[in-house]
Amino acid sequence: MSRSAHPAGPRYADVLPEGHFAAPPTDLNRLDPKVWSRTVGRDADGVVTVAGIPVTRLAEEFGTPAYILDVDDFRARCRAWADAFGEDADVFYAGKAFLSRAIVRWLTEEGLNLDVCSGGELSTALSAGMPAERIAFHGNNKTTAEITRAVEAGVGRIVLDSFQEIVRVAHIAQSLGKRQRVQIRVTVGVEAHTHEFIATAHEDQKFGIALAGGQAAEAVRRALGLDGLELVGIHSHIGSQIFDMAGFEVSARRVVRLLAEIRDEHGVELPEIDLGGGLGIAYTSDDDPREPHDIAKALTGIVARECEAAGLRTPRISVEPGRAIVGPTAFTLYEVGTIKPLEGLRTYVSVDGGMSDNIRTALYDAEYSVALVSRRSDAEPMLSRVVGKHCESGDIIVRDAFLPADVAPGDLLAVPATGAYCRSMASNYNHALRPPVVAVQGGASRVIVRRETEEDLLRLDVG
Repeated sequence: MSRSAHPAGPRYADVLPEGHFAAPPTDLNRLDPKVWSRTVGRDADGVVTVAGIPVTRLAEEFGTPAYILDVDDFRARCRAWADAFGEDADVFYAGKAFLSRAIVRWLTEEGLNLDVCSGGELSTALSAGMPAERIAFHGNNKTTAEITRAVEAGVGRIVLDSFQEIVRVAHIAQSLGKRQRVQIRVTVGVEAHTHEFIATAHEDQKFGIALAGGQAAEAVRRALGLDGLELVGIHSHIGSQIFDMAGFEVSARRVVRLLAEIRDEHGVELPEIDLGGGLGIAYTSDDDPREPHDIAKALTGIVARECEAAGLRTPRISVEPGRAIVGPTAFTLYEVGTIKPLEGLRTYVSVDGGMSDNIRTALYDAEYSVALVSRRSDAEPMLSRVVGKHCESGDIIVRDAFLPADVAPGDLLAVPATGAYCRSMASNYNHALRPPVVAVQGGASRVIVRRETEEDLLRLDVG
């Protein structure tokens, strides 16, 4: 039973039996390369560096908290995904993980496509020069204004998410004298092994049109009959932070079965199939993510086998990694403020950020790693909980971790693998100022998203 489902309530779910925790790491100074970006290490003085820059210098120059993004690592992961799938497939970076104009420029230069799910993301993509034909537009409730902007811009595909949207997009495209390329998002009834809030392919949720009961087949009939639409494929997404490929195999089999039914009924073989994203990354040393080449081999093999069995030509495959690209490329840098030992339980280590810059622990019960990065320490390990400064008992960044027992106010801590969803989901709770995103590369650093100021907050407050 999960902590959040404890029958006596969440408070009791945190009182864990003695011996619950595994032994602490033998070396608290070690930085697991599976969790940290490629250019992270420690210098001779024990200070953590990234792209050759000590974190102490980054803290002095940019303040804390701050998201530190390793540009070389980001670009290398883009290339790895592009190389893994090759020229016969499309890789769409999932912009919801983290999007900025610098990110868009790097994606464009590395040859990746981009999917967006709001007018703001679309505006960011277009303003930074992403060719519209390389953009896919997602979302379960796109507004008329958003759809109009997308069609006018010439986005490469709009992913249709409901019966109402089929008609809405067709009407807008026809009124603009265009024929919009679209895919239909289907829910395939796959139970992804992930948190319920980020599982997206079971029928009882807001995304897509269900295969069950013939709803997806009816959606295809309607889309094929409308002059404003060019139906080019079927889209499926089963969830996020997934390590097991079994769900993708079941999803691909069911989507290919739908493609065969479309061929038999309409005499049309749709040329595209999008299997979504959701592949997991290592947040802790216990996580074991798959490499892009392994993922590509598995997914292309699944689709090829199913299409051969159904007598179909193999469609062009698309995938949508977001977290898998940007997640491992960044860490969040914090300064320790107060330390509160609770005898017999753990020590609470409070930092100058919290749920306003990383909501995932509170929202998904997500697990993270943490390290003392401003110095080396040979002190004994101390069972700790890293918490933020907000007025919520659930304001937790790292629920259970071992830190050196001599950690003190003014020390710098870093939480790795925060490139995905942390800045995207950041808030102004308690009127906190959202942190900057600092790009580091080759010994140089620059802000790509600046820190908010109190003037920013007051500018929106019109009184």
